[in-house]
Amino acid sequence: MVAEVLVLVALPLLLAVAAGWDLASFTIPNFLSLALLALFAVFAVAAHLSLPAIGWHFLAGFAGLFIGFALFALGWIGGGDAKLFAAVTLWLGFHDMAPYALLASVFGGVLTLGLMLMRQCPLPDALARQGWITRLHDARSGIPYGVALAAGAFALLPSTEIFRLAATV
Repeated sequence: MVAEVLVLVALPLLLAVAAGWDLASFTIPNFLSLALLALFAVFAVAAHLSLPAIGWHFLAGFAGLFIGFALFALGWIGGGDAKLFAAVTLWLGFHDMAPYALLASVFGGVLTLGLMLMRQCPLPDALARQGWITRLHDARSGIPYGVALAAGAFALLPSTEIFRLAATV
């Protein structure tokens, strides 16, 4: 039951908060990535993961951190995005890492194109009074990639190994 709640409620909730925070402020606080890390430890115990399985998940998380920071160094994503990507890959493991990266990339492309199109249109006065919408509309602003990372995880989650594990415990 605990594993199910973590996968079906806690993980999506933290991802939604990260996406919303990134959308509103172009930042993802470290406490969200740390919470995902801590909750994975609880999930590993609740799902009765073996030590080798836990090790592989942590190795996937480190690989995700390496990939994320490489993308950060290239200026393609922010530091919070890199840490969020690592936290999600910790949960998903190597088995679901590549499909997740692909889905997050597709969602990121759609988000980027959508924002580029939106930024070409004048912002209505009613929306221009909202600071976060004004920042989002500003062509000099970046892309809140945490939204794409969360969307990729949401789309993939029902077909993941952790989803099946949570359902069988």
